[in-house]
Amino acid sequence: MPVKVSVVVPVYNPGPYIEDCIASVLRQSLPRDEYEVIFVDDGSSDETPARLDALAAEHPHIQVIHQEPSGWSGKPRNVGIAASKGEFVMFVDNDDFLGDEALERMYNYGVANEADLVIGKMAGKGRPVPVELFRRNHPRATVENAPLMSSLTPHKMLRRSFLDRIGLRFPEGRRRLEDHVFVAEAYLRASNISVLSDYVCYYHIKREDASNAGFQRFDPVGYFGNLREALDVVERYTEPGAKRDRMFHRWLNNEMTERLRGKRFLNLPDDYRRELFDEIHKVIAERMGPSVFALLAPAQRVVAELAAAGRYEDVLAVAEWEAAVTPSTALERVAWDGGALKLDFTAEYTADGAPKTYPADTAGASGSAEGPAATAAEAISRLERGTAARFGKASVDLVVRERETHAQFFQPVELTRETLPVEGEADRVRLVVRATATVHPATAASGTPLTAGLWDAFVRLTIGGWTREHRLFPVSRDPLPAVPVPGVVGGRRVLPYWTVKNNFALDVDMASKRLGFGEFKPEDFTVAGDRLRAVLPFHVDGDVKASVRLTGPKPAAEVLEVPATLSPAEGGGAVLDAPLPVRSLQEGGWLLALALPADVAEPRFFTLPLVVRNSPAGLKVVKPAAKKSAAAAETDAAPRSRPGAVRKLARRLPLPVRRALVRALGRGRKPARQEGK
Repeated sequence: MPVKVSVVVPVYNPGPYIEDCIASVLRQSLPRDEYEVIFVDDGSSDETPARLDALAAEHPHIQVIHQEPSGWSGKPRNVGIAASKGEFVMFVDNDDFLGDEALERMYNYGVANEADLVIGKMAGKGRPVPVELFRRNHPRATVENAPLMSSLTPHKMLRRSFLDRIGLRFPEGRRRLEDHVFVAEAYLRASNISVLSDYVCYYHIKREDASNAGFQRFDPVGYFGNLREALDVVERYTEPGAKRDRMFHRWLNNEMTERLRGKRFLNLPDDYRRELFDEIHKVIAERMGPSVFALLAPAQRVVAELAAAGRYEDVLAVAEWEAAVTPSTALERVAWDGGALKLDFTAEYTADGAPKTYPADTAGASGSAEGPAATAAEAISRLERGTAARFGKASVDLVVRERETHAQFFQPVELTRETLPVEGEADRVRLVVRATATVHPATAASGTPLTAGLWDAFVRLTIGGWTREHRLFPVSRDPLPAVPVPGVVGGRRVLPYWTVKNNFALDVDMASKRLGFGEFKPEDFTVAGDRLRAVLPFHVDGDVKASVRLTGPKPAAEVLEVPATLSPAEGGGAVLDAPLPVRSLQEGGWLLALALPADVAEPRFFTLPLVVRNSPAGLKVVKPAAKKSAAAAETDAAPRSRPGAVRKLARRLPLPVRRALVRALGRGRKPARQEGK
């Protein structure tokens, strides 16, 4: 069988952090004879080489190449390309991991669209990843029609014949931005680029020891020397004009002006901050013209102009002013509307905890002013006027993000922009965005249901040159606004709730106690003939299949399951209706359990604190008799064991270290003795 995908993983002393990567490449849905994994060990001095050799001995589709240390990831990736046999090559870092269906989905998408390069949706855990790029699928993306330049990391799938045809390889040696040089050329020379956004393919992870290569402080001289190489690639393959400006804008914005703004700049040591500024000044003055500056938003433009002029003290003053600017959100109402949740909220920026205000008069804010502002105060005034003038382009998004994996999805939003007067300041206004977001649990994950997990709501607010995320807070905290009852929608149990820090979140198929099953009383249920009925505090949009489980008295403890239905009740809630197999119920108490919904692969039953008692007088729902076995009483009486010193120490270890320790202990255990064998 021809190999479809070769996964190339450069490796250098990852320790236990490689375990999630290994597990993910072994879990791929693509058949193992259709992909290979090439680990290129770049002279690791830890136990990783032995771990990988043992892995390769166990799995024929995995190979390991050992080499002397090269200093960075470029050479290991090139060695992996040379050894690859696949139609496509996928690059993965040793401390990241893939979604289970990543290779299969990306390969099929690339083949279907005849792509030379495929970008799969990324999720970042402690690391920034592109957001706008993955708002939707892009079967035929270019740097002009999609925000490709927001994704310059190497974690992509490329056609091997394309790499060979143009001779594209990574720059080698100890250096920075080798991926920018590689990816920029790939973008400009690929016949087609496809972006797959409806499935999280790649998980970009910050290690708990913060030792990822990308988190180490860099030498500004070397870093911006390497950045010039990426600019050289763009100049080699483009003509002066809009396309080149659009690509240069990415580096001017992300790698230069953003490093000179707010707390990010202020938190650097003084001497390093000055050295960084000097190198950025040189690149801007050398390579960035007015047509690139014109693409910047006001907050970035004033900083870029000051940096181009070498005005370090003024850039520092603007950064100190901007450090006080933060987003603010207020959830005013949340309610079920059919099968969806409707969230009404507002968002604006604040300064030092108070609503940020802007000049009411935006005259002269067209952005056509020549040269940098004369002073830092004038630069700030330009920034504020420019932001107010562009308020008609302000936007807001609601993103739901799964707490464990950080997979995130945009939700539909309708917005209005409000310019509000400021009391006592006739020449100042507030800029507030008012929005209604719609979350359909059945389709919220790019057209598919939200998976089981805790989903936090984030607001992404763009006004002027500020685009920042903020958790969704309540409009008031004393008291907190009410949240709607749990819903059974889209084949999921969905519980809206406030976290302990007063952030809005959704619990999907995880909650048990918070669903309130333990609070039901006998009077909530009625038995009429052979029908069990109750009005439950759940929202349903139409009839939902449920199931009732009855567990009979001991010693037989017979188990019977009967189908049930949840239907919308007048005045709210849901009516449970279930037939009772009267003739099959022996006398005594039958424990009640309920599965909501029932038409799923693995229905989850919740035990109710109730029993259906069958007696000569008929059926009745009652509370179970309070009994406690001697063993249970003894357990309750015994003091609780406390975790030992070893367990306490283990809890402090990073998660990958704990996982590796569990695996090692598991391999060392002898199997339990089986009697008679």
